[in-house]
Amino acid sequence: MSDQVLIRMKLARVVIVDSPEEKMSMIVLQEIEGTRAFPILIGNFEAYAIDRRSRGANAPRPMTHDLIDRVIDIFDGQLEHVVISELRDSTFFAKLVVRRDGDLVEIDSRPSDAIAFGAGTDAPIFVEESVLKEVCDQ
Repeated sequence: MSDQVLIRMKLARVVIVDSPEEKMSMIVLQEIEGTRAFPILIGNFEAYAIDRRSRGANAPRPMTHDLIDRVIDIFDGQLEHVVISELRDSTFFAKLVVRRDGDLVEIDSRPSDAIAFGAGTDAPIFVEESVLKEVCDQ
């Protein structure tokens, strides 16, 4: 686990752009105990998954994020939280932090997938302070 300070965030918005000219969507994360916020560009599939899971809407068949949820559950794991852990070359990196048998396991993830998975579980979202400073102090 990182020694970085983690800042609690919330999913403030999901913006889905689905036009013939543009197929890139975004999410906006906002600091819970502050005013900082920033967008992350994501694909439309992930944006629809985040929107669907945050509303508690079920798909007729399990989608990828539903499958991950079930696999972790079958192996007696529980999602503790999501961490946006790094910004490198304009690309965000994230981790799913899963508790299993009393141990915390970090799983590398794209932020969009981590947040989509977390949106269905009410797990908190954190951003490392260094990342937040980099995106908000530009």
